[in-house]
Amino acid sequence: MKPIYDVAVVGGGPAGAVFVKELAASRPDLSIVLVDGQSPESAKPCGGLLAPDAQKLLARFDLVLPKSVLEDPQIFAVETIDIDQNIVRYYQRHYLNMDRYAFDQWLLSLVPSHVTMIKGRCKSVQKDAELYTISIKNGEEETTVTARAVVGADGGGSVVRRAFFRPMQVQYVAIQQWFENKGQRLPYYSCIFDAKTSDSCSWTIHKGSYVIFGGAFAPKKCREAFDEQKSRLESFLGNSFGEEIKTEACLVSSPRTLKGFCTGADGVFLLGEAAGFISASSFEGLSSAMYSGKMLADAFAAGEAFEKTQKRYRKATRSLRWKLRMKSVKRTFLCTPFTRKLIMKSGIQSIQPYVKK
Repeated sequence: MKPIYDVAVVGGGPAGAVFVKELAASRPDLSIVLVDGQSPESAKPCGGLLAPDAQKLLARFDLVLPKSVLEDPQIFAVETIDIDQNIVRYYQRHYLNMDRYAFDQWLLSLVPSHVTMIKGRCKSVQKDAELYTISIKNGEEETTVTARAVVGADGGGSVVRRAFFRPMQVQYVAIQQWFENKGQRLPYYSCIFDAKTSDSCSWTIHKGSYVIFGGAFAPKKCREAFDEQKSRLESFLGNSFGEEIKTEACLVSSPRTLKGFCTGADGVFLLGEAAGFISASSFEGLSSAMYSGKMLADAFAAGEAFEKTQKRYRKATRSLRWKLRMKSVKRTFLCTPFTRKLIMKSGIQSIQPYVKK
C-alpha cells in the first residue's frame, strides 16, 4: 500500500527546494515528498543571474555558493538597448552570473535525506475527500502520490494553480536560444526593448563558451516575433549570433495587480512564480521564489491547521506582494516607449563607459 504523505511539493526549483529544506529541519515529524521534473535537457529559459536580494537570503542561511555554480564572465553593468528609438544606456548591476541548472541542483543537495524525492513531471492534481492525488510521468513510467497537503512550486505554467485557482491573467512565452561564443561582438549582458515585436523586454547574456538571447513575447505568433526581434537586434549591433545550438521555451507570468497573486487555500499552497511572485519589470523571480519558500516553511513550523497556516503565510507575504506590485508600476514606465525614452535620454542612474581612442 502506498504511503500517504503529509506534504507533497510539486517543483524542485529554488522555491520548492528552499521550502523543503526549511520545513524538514523545523518539522522532522512530517513526511514530505518532493516531485522534481528538472533535467539538463528540459531547463527553463532563464538568464541565470542571482540578484542582490537572493544573495542576501543565502547569506542569512549562512550558505556560500560553490565555484561549480558560477559562470564566466561576472558582469558589472547592463547595456540597455532601445532598438526602435536608437538609444543605448549602461546601468550598474550587482548580479552573480551562474549556471541555473547547477544552482537548482545545488539547492536540492541541501534537502535532508529523509525527504522522499521522485523524478518526473506533474501531469495532474485532484482532490478526493481530504486527500490530494498527484499524477507523475517520468519518460514512459507513470505513478501517483497521495498527500494531505500540496505545495505548488511549479512555475508560471503551474499545474497545481490551474487545477484549483484562477491562472495568471497576463502571461508571456519566454523563448531563449543558445549560440557558440566565437568572439563575435555582442553585449556581455543587455536588456533589450523593441516595441515592434514585444511590449516586454529581452536579454543577452554570456555564459562561458556560449551566448544566449532570450525574451518574453505575447503567446500569439511568439516564435515569429522572437525571430524578427533577433534579426532586428543583429542589424542594430552589426553582428550575428551565428548558428543556434538549442532553443528553450516556457510560460512566464507578469503580475499586474494584487489580484494576480495567489497563495492558495485549504490544503493547497503556492510558491514562487506559481503564486505570481515574479518581477513584472525584469522577470527576476529567484529571490521571490526562495523568500516565499522560507515564509511558507515558517508558517508550517507553527504546527497549526492548514487554514491557520495559510493565514500566516499570506500575512508573511504581504510586503513581498506589495513590492512586486510596485514592479508592475515600474514596468509601465519602462515598457511604454514615450516614458522609456524620457528615462533613457535623461541618463538618470546611468554610467558613461570610457571610449577607447
